[in-house]
Amino acid sequence: MLDALRRQLSRGLFEKVVGPEREEHARRIHDAPGPRWFADDRPIRHVHADHAMFIGGLRALLLQSLHPLAMAAVAQHSDYKTDPWGRLQRTSLFVGVTTYGTAADALKAVERLARIHKHIHGTAPDGRQYRADDPHLLGWVHVAEVDSFLRCHQRYGEKPLDDYDGYVADMAVIADAMGIPNPPRTTAELDAKLNSYRAELKGTAEARQAARFLLFKAPLPLVARGPYGILSATAVATLPVWARMPLRLPYLPVAEATGVRFAGHALMRGLRWVTS
Repeated sequence: MLDALRRQLSRGLFEKVVGPEREEHARRIHDAPGPRWFADDRPIRHVHADHAMFIGGLRALLLQSLHPLAMAAVAQHSDYKTDPWGRLQRTSLFVGVTTYGTAADALKAVERLARIHKHIHGTAPDGRQYRADDPHLLGWVHVAEVDSFLRCHQRYGEKPLDDYDGYVADMAVIADAMGIPNPPRTTAELDAKLNSYRAELKGTAEARQAARFLLFKAPLPLVARGPYGILSATAVATLPVWARMPLRLPYLPVAEATGVRFAGHALMRGLRWVTS
């Protein structure tokens, strides 16, 4: 009975994150013959296989929303409110293909994303023009994602990784393919690049609305709301204070260092059991 429950929970989780065609996607990604961008022992494969990516993905979305132009593109062209799981599934597929798929499939995924970005442009609420294929804007999305995946793995990953510089360098391979100029290749460069964007960041009304939706209003069955609440609290607790204030997110250092961290590790153990 317990094993049947585990299988049911695992199936429901993967359908949300990967989609109903997950087995077909997995076969195409992992079984297709051909060279890969990353060898089996590369850090990117280690990090992206860990359940801490659940926390890192949510953290990345919150952090990315702080750039007004990036947030304007999401608010005006994304269906994240009506189909949040579809967006998550497309992102998961891109990460899976570029990390584990053949080099040819990875390049096709990058080219497909570039074609989509080419058609996303408009005017932000502050009157500035934006384009989703702007290399500078793509650079922000990239560093926010890399920083989130790395920091959440450092705190909640099952097995520590000695070579986090290697992870940043691996992610730079994907950034290079996307045409992002001078992506960071070490953790020190990542910190410097992230800080270089801070003067451009702002907590817009759209960003705060997106944060409320992601943290409190995501469409979930009743049984999943408790674990998702822990996931949300854990993701917020990994953000720096300077990123929380514009989004009006709380900073509770004592609770975060004790209860939230304990609950986050417990959630990760539960997810590993469910998907084992």
